[in-house]
Amino acid sequence: MGARRLLALGGIGLILVGMLVGDIFAVFVLHQNAAKVGASLSAAAHAAAAGDAKTVLASLQSVGNFLENRGTKVDTHVHMIAFGYLALLLAILQPWVAFSDSAKKKLAWIFLFGAWLLPLSVFLIHYVGLAYSPLAAIGWASILADFGGALVIAATLGCLLGIAKRTQQAADRASVRDGLWEDRSVAGRILLAGGLALVLLGFLHGAYYAAIDLYKHEALDYSVLSEMSAGAAAKDVAAVDSALAKYGQLGGEKAVNIAAHAHAIEFGLLAILLAFFQPYVSLRDSWKRRWAWVLLFGSLLLPVFVLLELKLGLLAGGIADVAGLLVIIALLAMWIGILRYTGEIDAGGRLAEGANG
Repeated sequence: MGARRLLALGGIGLILVGMLVGDIFAVFVLHQNAAKVGASLSAAAHAAAAGDAKTVLASLQSVGNFLENRGTKVDTHVHMIAFGYLALLLAILQPWVAFSDSAKKKLAWIFLFGAWLLPLSVFLIHYVGLAYSPLAAIGWASILADFGGALVIAATLGCLLGIAKRTQQAADRASVRDGLWEDRSVAGRILLAGGLALVLLGFLHGAYYAAIDLYKHEALDYSVLSEMSAGAAAKDVAAVDSALAKYGQLGGEKAVNIAAHAHAIEFGLLAILLAFFQPYVSLRDSWKRRWAWVLLFGSLLLPVFVLLELKLGLLAGGIADVAGLLVIIALLAMWIGILRYTGEIDAGGRLAEGANG
């Protein structure tokens, strides 16, 4: 197995696990964690109204703890998917990395090791803390996460160095012919067109939100927090409760808009990247087309129903989770197809590169 297919399999694997973590987090952690944050914030506000400084401090510490727990899970999810995208991009660029096959494979392994180490270590930060750490403010999990990030950076820089070396040799070498870039399959075109459409929809929604709601939400952030503080200072429990309800609603509106915007663009980019790897997917053309449509359907359904969560509640959340599962299933099918691939394109590419050299 060459560096390209290794990065493709590893990248899709990272995205798969990252999405699975995101789905599990959304079902079992996200809403429960948000409820606990809201309850602790409410307790802090009521304690402030009652003049109970100790309870205020304890409640705010609980909020910080819940937010750290949530943050590490979100970071794990995001880093896995982001590193998966980067792995796919590096896989596409492998023919232009002017190193030997063994050197490129070593860089791929270094990248993937770091790409798995960082999110797994980030996940453990909340649980490991500072136990047995040689540093006063940074725990072992954070140290390992930083080391994983350094490996990813080093491997990526190595690939960029290889591309730069190739560029310097361009005058003496013929252009590289690449089977992935030359593919014109229906599944690839479906993914490419669908991915571009998703990115465009994500951009349009982001522009709409920025123009219509963003500044209004920022102003409400300040006014609602001011109302909460004033109510606590005046020991007006009703005003505090009203402000807390408004703040929760505001947070929900911001969250669903940002999530819908981000997921549409991310799924679009994923579809575009996967379009290049369809020649590696060793499945029948009819199945490749079906899985492409399943992936695009789930990719569109998820952000739409994330956006509808405030109106439809748990129903929309459940549909969004099912849509995420559709994307995961389609991605898994493509991963299996790439795993079954026997290497004709890679062998042809190496022969062509050798002839050009």
